[in-house]
Amino acid sequence: MVSSGQGTRRTSMKVAAIIPAYNEEQTIGEVAEALMNFESIDEVIVVNDGSEDQTAQVARRHPVTVIDLQENLGKGGAMVEGSAHTDADILLFIDADLVGLTQQHINQLLQPVVQGDADMTVGVFEEGRLATDLAQKIAPFLSGQRAIHRRLWDVIPELEDSRYGVEMTLSRYAEKNNSPVEVVYLQDLSQVMKEEKHGFWRGVVQRLKMYWEIIRRVKL
Repeated sequence: MVSSGQGTRRTSMKVAAIIPAYNEEQTIGEVAEALMNFESIDEVIVVNDGSEDQTAQVARRHPVTVIDLQENLGKGGAMVEGSAHTDADILLFIDADLVGLTQQHINQLLQPVVQGDADMTVGVFEEGRLATDLAQKIAPFLSGQRAIHRRLWDVIPELEDSRYGVEMTLSRYAEKNNSPVEVVYLQDLSQVMKEEKHGFWRGVVQRLKMYWEIIRRVKL
């Protein structure tokens, strides 16, 4: 539970961290542990999005809530499913394949929303790895590291079918509706690239699929 001061008034808000995960057995444990150790987070929810590896089993080694989806709904669907399992005021979405997540990163993402300065934050990698840094500097609106107030999350349409286009959907809605968004720079944070997870050619195929799902959301 976190408190936000506005003048003399203090409002307690519940925070839930939600990790959509598909075949992320190598990194899910480290990410879950970093979130569990942050005292202002009330609950950590891992949404196992139809994984074919040991993602769920690794997650259950930690005191987190694990939601098992029988079929792969895509990232957007997994995020919606996670949000439906909590009544938290602030939702912190974190990718399952991060490397180097710290409490400082988590605090950077949460504080602008907790303090009422923004309805959503977007985290951009900085000085982590060249490839991931460059991708996020070119298209920061595609970052999966976000804190978002429930009042904004609940009114954004078509998230459940957005798959990898979910970040585009969130960013476009906030821009069109003049919702305050703050970009925060996350030092020394990176993520495992698809080509590293799946091998070069399969990774390329997965990346092209991701880009297609993003493009579809642009056209809507």
